[in-house]
Amino acid sequence: MPTSIVLIQGHPDPDPEHLCRALATAYAEGARAAGHAVTLVDVAGLDFPILRRPSAFDEEPVPETLVPARDALLAADHIVVVFPLWLGTLPALTKGFFEQVLHRRDAFEDADGSLVPKGRLKGKSARIVATMGMPALAFRLWFRGHGTKSFERGVLAIAGVSPIRETLFGGVEAAGEAKRQSWIARMRRLGERAA
Repeated sequence: MPTSIVLIQGHPDPDPEHLCRALATAYAEGARAAGHAVTLVDVAGLDFPILRRPSAFDEEPVPETLVPARDALLAADHIVVVFPLWLGTLPALTKGFFEQVLHRRDAFEDADGSLVPKGRLKGKSARIVATMGMPALAFRLWFRGHGTKSFERGVLAIAGVSPIRETLFGGVEAAGEAKRQSWIARMRRLGERAA
């Protein structure tokens, strides 16, 4: 069954040589070859303001430049987010993107006095793909995966996305071409399965 996928390229630098871009391209190629529909959102090419007041999350509309991205995210069956780990988490621009496109009225139902919001993104699955300089095992064991877990739980899961799977590529600066090609092939296979 074809799946509708929104692929968010979260590397804030548009340089095409970044590993994140090769991984996202491979995923999209695999998904399209298998008959899935893919909408690519490249955060580096978007112009939008950063939220500066909590009230903006509730009261201000999504910036016009982000409406197509918001609509693609809300319409997709599966969300894929590819980003480099910077200072232990998503780059600021990528985090700012999600703050803008997942405004309260779009991502959550009225709380009706509940302290826990009810997410509107139920029925959607996600895959988080993060690259990092440190070994992925060290990130998982020593840092307990905090930088990806906070995004998964504090952004996607609270909005109703489930299941959320994670793919981590560590030691990217030291990786040789054979290792990089194996990662790209892995992403292509994930795309084929819309996983």
